[in-house]
Amino acid sequence: MSRVLSGIQPSGSQHIGHLVGALENFTRLQGEGEAFYMIADWHALTSKYESVEEIWPATLELTATFLAAGLDPDRATLFVQSLVKEHAELHLLLSMVTPLSWLERVPTYKEKLQNAVADLGSYGFLGYPLLQTADIIIYKAHKVPVGEDQLFHLELAREVVRRFNFLFQREVFPEPEAVLTKAAKVPGLDGRKMSKSYGNCIYLRDNPAVILEKCTRQMASDPARLRRTDPGNPEICPVFEFHKLFSDAETVQLVGTECRQAGIGCFDCKKRVAEALTRRIEPIREKIESHLGHPGDIEAVLRDGSARARAVAAETMADVRDAMRLPVL
Repeated sequence: MSRVLSGIQPSGSQHIGHLVGALENFTRLQGEGEAFYMIADWHALTSKYESVEEIWPATLELTATFLAAGLDPDRATLFVQSLVKEHAELHLLLSMVTPLSWLERVPTYKEKLQNAVADLGSYGFLGYPLLQTADIIIYKAHKVPVGEDQLFHLELAREVVRRFNFLFQREVFPEPEAVLTKAAKVPGLDGRKMSKSYGNCIYLRDNPAVILEKCTRQMASDPARLRRTDPGNPEICPVFEFHKLFSDAETVQLVGTECRQAGIGCFDCKKRVAEALTRRIEPIREKIESHLGHPGDIEAVLRDGSARARAVAAETMADVRDAMRLPVL
C-alpha cells in the first residue's frame, strides 16, 4: 500500500491559500493509501526559538483546522513531529552522509537568510531540508503533497535516498514523488502571492464581516480601471482570480462579461467575491471554533496519531540501524 506524508508548521491561523493549496489535497489523498500528516513543531523552532510559548497553541489550532477541513483521524494519522523522536535520530544519521554543499545550494536557504527578521544563522536552519527528508522517508512515503516552492527540497530528499541506499547497499527507502495541487496560486489582497509575511491574507478564521471588509477595502483590482464607467480587463485583475477560484461558473462568466463592458463596478464585483468566500470559509470557521472549544479532544487525536506514527517510524529505524551496522543491545 502506498503512503502519503506531508506537514505544516504551526505558525498561526491558516489562510485560504493553505485550503486550496494543501488541505484539500490532504483530504483527497487520505483515501488513496496510508496518510500521515504532521504538525511540524521542530521546524517552527528554526524561526520561533525566541517565542516557543506560541507553538503549542498554534499546534492545537492547526489540528483543529485539519479536522475542520475534512481530515479524518480514522483515515489519516495526524501527529506532532516532536513526539516522534525517531525523526531526530534519522536526521542525525543522514547528516553524517549528506554533503554540506547539498544543503548550501538549496534556493530557499540564502533567500530566507537574506530576508529574515530573526537570526537564522544556525545549523537548524541550514539543516531544515535534511530534517524534512527524515520526516518523509522515515515513513517510507511514496507521495508527498507539496507546493512548487518545495520541489527542490523534495529532490534533495530523493538524492539523499539514492545516496543512502547506495552507500549501505540496501533498498531501505523508496524515492518519494511530489503530488502538486491542481489549484491555481491564490493571490493575496495586494495581488502578490498570499503570505502571512506580506499581511495580505484572508484567514480561515475570518468571520463574514472581516471578509467583506478585506475584500471591499483592501483587495487590489484592475489598476487601469480608474472610474466606474471605464471598461476593465478581468485577466489582469486579482479580483477575477478570486472569482475563478471561489465563485460558481455562472458568476465567473457574468463578471467577466460585465467587467469588460463596465456593466459592474469594482465594489460590487468585490462584494460578490466576499459572498463566495464566505460560503466557502464559514462552515470551516465554525468547525474550527467548535474543535478549539474542546482542546482535550484535540490532544487525544494527537496523542493517538503520534503513537501510531512512532510505531511506524520505529520499524524504519530498525531497518536503518541494521543497514548501517549499528548495535542493537
